[in-house]
Amino acid sequence: MSRKKGLSLEEKRTRLMELFFEKKDFFQLKELEKMGQKEKGITSMTVKDVLQSLVDDSMVDSERIGTSNYFWAFPSKALHARKRKLSDLTQQIEGLKKRKANNDALLVKARRGKDQTENRAQVLKDLALAKAEEAKLKAEVEKYKDLDPEVLKEKENGTSVAKEAANRWTDNVFGIKSWCKKKFGIEGKDIDKNYGVPADFDYLE
Repeated sequence: MSRKKGLSLEEKRTRLMELFFEKKDFFQLKELEKMGQKEKGITSMTVKDVLQSLVDDSMVDSERIGTSNYFWAFPSKALHARKRKLSDLTQQIEGLKKRKANNDALLVKARRGKDQTENRAQVLKDLALAKAEEAKLKAEVEKYKDLDPEVLKEKENGTSVAKEAANRWTDNVFGIKSWCKKKFGIEGKDIDKNYGVPADFDYLE
């Protein structure tokens, strides 16, 4: 009887992002560990590392409030972050394609003499490095495509649903500000200043 194959890191990242988008709330690590295992099949002891990888990639936000760390993910921000990342990677790939084309031309020129010259060897080396870098960047692009909200289109139902979700998050932000004022005596304007909330922050129309 074969053993059940565990989830890959990318599968865990995708499932944890789904959890954030489905719950639309703020969470502490312990809460995510419990829900991740119960609802998404992510082993609780791995949730912390998966969460940190998403924070490092700017997919999930985190802030320390009082003595606790809270984590959340805005669908709209996640979309923009992935689009920026994909755009950057696409530009890098285009640059590598140009380098590859240049190296191909140099390689053709180098082969004319059919001699194993130092220049030809260097061109071959550069070409191999360019191909390896292109493959690496393409793999990176595929990784972000797996997390693209388009993959979760049925759940988010396009731009209109994302807009509604953003407005619900706006409710959450106002709720947190109200909670912080009641709990810690922190004024809303101080929270805006400390956490970079724009002065015109409001619901989307």
